[in-house]
Amino acid sequence: MKKILSVIIGIILTVVVSGQEKESKTKTGWRFDGALPATTYDSNLGFQYGALVEFRNYGNPSVYPEFLDHTYTEISHFTKGSGIFRMMYESYHLIPGIHSTTDLSYLPDAATDFYGFNGYESVYNSDWMKYDKETGPADPYISAMFYRLKRNQFRFKNDFQGKLAGEHIKWSAGFALNNFQVGSINIDKLNKGREYKLPQVSEDPGLYELYRDSLGLISENEADGGWVNTLKAGIEWDSRDSRANPMKGLWTEMGIEVAPGFIGNDWTFSRFYITHRQYFTLIPNNLSFVYRLGFQTTLGDGKVPFFYQSQVITSMLTGATNEGLGGSATLRGVLRNRVLGNGITYGNFELRWKPVHFRLFNKDSYLGVNFFYDMGIVTKNIAMPDNLRTTFDTKMKNYTYSDFFNPGAEKLHQSAGISIMPVWGQNFVIAIDIGKSFNKQDGNIGFSVGLNYLF
Repeated sequence: MKKILSVIIGIILTVVVSGQEKESKTKTGWRFDGALPATTYDSNLGFQYGALVEFRNYGNPSVYPEFLDHTYTEISHFTKGSGIFRMMYESYHLIPGIHSTTDLSYLPDAATDFYGFNGYESVYNSDWMKYDKETGPADPYISAMFYRLKRNQFRFKNDFQGKLAGEHIKWSAGFALNNFQVGSINIDKLNKGREYKLPQVSEDPGLYELYRDSLGLISENEADGGWVNTLKAGIEWDSRDSRANPMKGLWTEMGIEVAPGFIGNDWTFSRFYITHRQYFTLIPNNLSFVYRLGFQTTLGDGKVPFFYQSQVITSMLTGATNEGLGGSATLRGVLRNRVLGNGITYGNFELRWKPVHFRLFNKDSYLGVNFFYDMGIVTKNIAMPDNLRTTFDTKMKNYTYSDFFNPGAEKLHQSAGISIMPVWGQNFVIAIDIGKSFNKQDGNIGFSVGLNYLF
């Protein structure tokens, strides 16, 4: 409830702050396009404070509602260590004929989710994390941080697109430098202000520590993180009628991402990806049906480090992260990064409705409501040792094998829900998602706030 209240306050402040600028229906030049305070509270991470802001250049003569340049800046931080520090610049004319994006981010995460490998083949036990705020933890509680680890990411990502043939066929390319710092969570920091203290991982290790120290499922050379630098090349078909919220058209992309050793990688691998999106108008300007189908898989015998398995390949980011399967960017309502595998496929289906259109401070605006269904599955497992059960029985005296592993159990992960989409000036889109998973192994209800339509 505190998160929902903070979102409502943030939207009100956004309108108040943004409304100070009076402008005509046709925009020209650089324009302030919106801001959103980041003020939330999480009992594990603390208070979040900060803000995000967007500017766009609409050209002269105007190309509105399209744009020539776009900048996005976000600085937000939780008092216990997590945060988003991101600057993004997007241009359609900086390099003539090329759509380019540059993203520079530092993403510290004091308690990122980790649920094991291969979806339902790794068992999730929510009771191990539950405790009552009044009476404290009860059996079989282990720790509220059992399925968590520390992961700090530095990212410098650059993507480029240009016309290849005709109006709709394009090439795409890009490179990214990523450094990950991975380790056990800082229990002392997270315990600040807590009445019921979290146990130290030396006393009650979490899943990450058990995978690393007892079972050998996280190897020594990936346990602390490292550099993952990638090159990407692909081809696209893009016939969307707009970028912010297409009402018709196709957007399909496919390509290869490689992490070669000659650019400083600690691991080498290659992955193939294909993503298809399609948009159908049901009622002009008011109602559309859209869907996205995605597939990516590791090629050959390359090794993708466990902390990079959650990165979903895309031609450009629409938010601070693009992770899954599970979470606000892929399966809304499913636990973040619940579904990890060497190959994944997923789908998102949305009915997008604009029930209210209005002009706010001289800007064309609307309130959108989306009804969605999301699904995904592991199509290529992360290999597990042949002697895993023997190793488990030898080293894991306090648990049974079935507490953690259920071989052959993987099946479709599903969720459904609703998104509330306040849109100001056509391009500043706030997305408030509430999703419900179909299986308790994927969690229960997920709530997230971000910017832009999912695709």
